[in-house]
Amino acid sequence: MTFHEMNPTIKFLTVTCLMFGLAFMYNPWTPLVVFFGTLALQFIFSDVSWKRWGLFMIPFLLTALGTLWTTLVFGREASGQVVFSLFGNDVTEENVLLAATLSLRVLAFTVLSLLFTLTTDPKRFVYSLMQQARLSPNIAYSVFVGFRFFPILKIELMQLYETHALRGVRLDTRIDHVRHIPKLLIPLLAGAIRQAERIAFSMEARGFTGEHRSTYEVIPVTRNDFLLASLLFTLFGVSVWIGVR
Repeated sequence: MTFHEMNPTIKFLTVTCLMFGLAFMYNPWTPLVVFFGTLALQFIFSDVSWKRWGLFMIPFLLTALGTLWTTLVFGREASGQVVFSLFGNDVTEENVLLAATLSLRVLAFTVLSLLFTLTTDPKRFVYSLMQQARLSPNIAYSVFVGFRFFPILKIELMQLYETHALRGVRLDTRIDHVRHIPKLLIPLLAGAIRQAERIAFSMEARGFTGEHRSTYEVIPVTRNDFLLASLLFTLFGVSVWIGVR
């Protein structure tokens, strides 16, 4: 029983509900408990690269620190006991509480988002939306085509660089590569249009009409999905109870 095996639609709805609930919590303890509790659950019930997790956290950690700083420095004047002065501004307990709440909420949102992102296969997520949420196949297969285009465009871009290099174009530094990009946009766009036409003809030849059809890969809903969802909701309930005490 891991978050990797959890039904993606149920996982998405659970994480969305928790984020929606956090938006109405105005104390620092609730997002703090959600942050550490989600980390603990992800450590126990998932197998993710924590180095990758840490790299993803860096920009959001900076965002949380920026939120803390700006709220303390530029926050509205509030009544209460003055804790300290910052650049000539008196910072009260209410300012500190608000700054901590907003910054911790950013971190709580981030760990919940990373829990879903790092444990969910995009292909299984789209299949699950088709089977459990009745997502239109037109939208689902459009998403699949979009995912397919990224590696194709990367390969074509590298081929264009190699072609220009064979014709004597020297690109020795990264700055040279960046300056050369405008000369590659038109052939890259033309190649993308040709690929889109081939995919459209291929789907039409295979009888794709946009109607619901049987699928080879079935994404089931199991008891373990509800158990993991219950753990997340229990964590949120405990965090709310701690926050309102």
